[in-house]
Amino acid sequence: MKMDELLLGIPERDIERLVSIEHHDPHFILGGHPVGNSTIIRGFHPDAIGADLLLEGNVFPMKRVHPKGLFAIRIDRPWPFDYKLRFYFPSGEVWERRDPYRFLPTLGEMDLYLIGEGRHLQLYQVMGAHPRTIEGIRGVSFAVWAPNALRVSLIGDFNGWDGRIYPMRVLGDSGIWEIFIPDLEVGAIYKYEIKTKEGHLRVKTDPFAFFMEMRPKNASIVWDLNRYQWADSDWIEERNRKNHYKGPMNIYEVHLGSWMRKDGNRWLGYSEIAPKLVKHVKSYGFTHIEIMPIMEHPLDASWGYQVSGYYAPTSRYGTPDDFKTFVDICHQNRIGVILDWTPAHFPKDDYALRLFDGTALYEYMDPRLGEHPDWGTLVFNFGRNEVRNFLIANALFWLDIYHIDGIRADAVASMLYLDYSRKDGEWIPNKYGGNENLEAIDFIRQMNEAVYAKFPGCFTIAEESTAWPGVSRPTYLGGLGFGFKWNMGWMHDTLRYFNKDPIYRKWHHNELTFSMLYAYSENFILPLSHDEVVHGKGSLLSKMPGDRWQKFANLRALLSYMYTHPGKKLLFMGTELAPDSEWDFNSGLDWHLLSDPDRQAFSRFLRDLGNLYLRERCLWQEDTNPIGFSWIDCNDSEHSVFSYIRRAGDDYLVCVLNLTPVPRFGYRIGVPERISYKEIFNSDLACYGGSNLKNGYIKAEPIPWHSLPFSLSLTLPPLSCLILKPIEDK
Repeated sequence: MKMDELLLGIPERDIERLVSIEHHDPHFILGGHPVGNSTIIRGFHPDAIGADLLLEGNVFPMKRVHPKGLFAIRIDRPWPFDYKLRFYFPSGEVWERRDPYRFLPTLGEMDLYLIGEGRHLQLYQVMGAHPRTIEGIRGVSFAVWAPNALRVSLIGDFNGWDGRIYPMRVLGDSGIWEIFIPDLEVGAIYKYEIKTKEGHLRVKTDPFAFFMEMRPKNASIVWDLNRYQWADSDWIEERNRKNHYKGPMNIYEVHLGSWMRKDGNRWLGYSEIAPKLVKHVKSYGFTHIEIMPIMEHPLDASWGYQVSGYYAPTSRYGTPDDFKTFVDICHQNRIGVILDWTPAHFPKDDYALRLFDGTALYEYMDPRLGEHPDWGTLVFNFGRNEVRNFLIANALFWLDIYHIDGIRADAVASMLYLDYSRKDGEWIPNKYGGNENLEAIDFIRQMNEAVYAKFPGCFTIAEESTAWPGVSRPTYLGGLGFGFKWNMGWMHDTLRYFNKDPIYRKWHHNELTFSMLYAYSENFILPLSHDEVVHGKGSLLSKMPGDRWQKFANLRALLSYMYTHPGKKLLFMGTELAPDSEWDFNSGLDWHLLSDPDRQAFSRFLRDLGNLYLRERCLWQEDTNPIGFSWIDCNDSEHSVFSYIRRAGDDYLVCVLNLTPVPRFGYRIGVPERISYKEIFNSDLACYGGSNLKNGYIKAEPIPWHSLPFSLSLTLPPLSCLILKPIEDK
């Protein structure tokens, strides 16, 4: 048989591109090709000196049709059928395999259409590496987007990291390269070798890797996302009925690598830390755990905020199934899980997204748009359909595959403003001449719409530090569509006030009252996060003025004020220990502090405060409604006393703060009813480390005060918060 008959008139330039490992569609030449009732099969290995076709126990020698390792044979049998190829090498080695080039693409036309439109919300189901069975044969399909590549190859342990062995095909003009490798299994380690149009080779991890090697290694690992058996159906069903705005939300922010360590400063794994952490947070009345980014990242010191593997939980603490176990345990114990998510930027590490196919694919090409000067990172090109799709699908991925309850988007302000942290001449105005990043705004709105449409029981949170209007308003009302926004203004004003020596606080009274002027402009979360206890800022306790007793009393008053102020709550891990030093990501929390009587007392205080918060609906049911809060007196700056009412329906609580170290006796405040009031919380109790000045039950007197018809005469302990509850007189 002549060689040209085995090549069926394939243009010589295609053959040369194939053997030069530059062909965009090796399947066009390789694999099985029907010819009437017979089939031509071609196989390729650039180092092979011979090849056989193995079919149903028979061995058929193949003919070399090109000196650089291309072999072919014609079989009198109609296509398709299963077969293997056997290659022989000069060393005497023999390699036998099923042929990847006999399989059809694993992405359909609708997949490619939706990807091109940027609307494939389950992108993670078709991109990346997926164990699957095709025609009864188990293997792994791979798909990667690299539209400007000359060639993309799959490399890994299974082919000696040789980019010549498994070149992939591009699907039409989609820029997506695909291949199915039969008999490959979960755990296989792989990357992509990309040849740019300039002829350079770039070796990249999979942007859709679902698992990655432990740093400093960075290869992708094949994983089966569907094999874990969840046991949280009751939680999911209940979650989907919740109104998060009307319920308690008390969030414990955690960096998993430094919450607790043992055995020579070793990290605890996902499944190891989960039962310990859940038991701990439940005892303090927390409803949610917010995890600082656990997406794979190269540098421990970035705390996870510079992500290189957006679809991979970090291997520092275990496997993807281990992380599912973590979430499952939380849910079975009625604790929600929130993930920090960083769509604002990504690192410049060359093995990851940067210049992925030799061009600025995921980032903007112009550094005035594409680089963050503060962090030395790159900005996603939000104007590109495929990039928006990559990120929106990523948010949905964590809610879908890992049952996450909420997403907190980090550094939203850096996305919204083109001139964020840039000087004049270092940024490009939008088409209207403004500084708003219109493409990022569209992306944010689309992301939020997708989350709430597909996962109505879940929510999104924005860390947004400016006065951008409508961050947590629906997109149909012109907002960005987040469910909640961190109240950074409240945090800054509150810490600035409490940092003042009480003798000066009367001149800064408005720093605590100002927040109520805008409290309902957004759906707020009050954050005392990790950002406030790092980089030389000191711990919360160290920020407080006065001697040791006053520091603890101030901190108790601060947290009591936080828990009685409208808005959901967030505390960073370790707050319950009241450490003197700030957070160190390189070591576990200072759990030994709980042997100190002062810390034991403080821990008891925070535990009681958190559980009181859960019990009393007045402290959370109307957080987003002005009917839930009213001042009794916000003007007593001379004594630094604040009094207010929190309401829910017909129920209400009276809250009084005395923020000087001076006890006040016979201090009168107005109340709405002539009944008795019970002191249900006092941050000055002896068991909390306070001076133990108490009120017990107080009968309202018919003395009008503060524009209210009745009043109470109270003892206000120093640096304290009182919470009073009306009770029916016996």
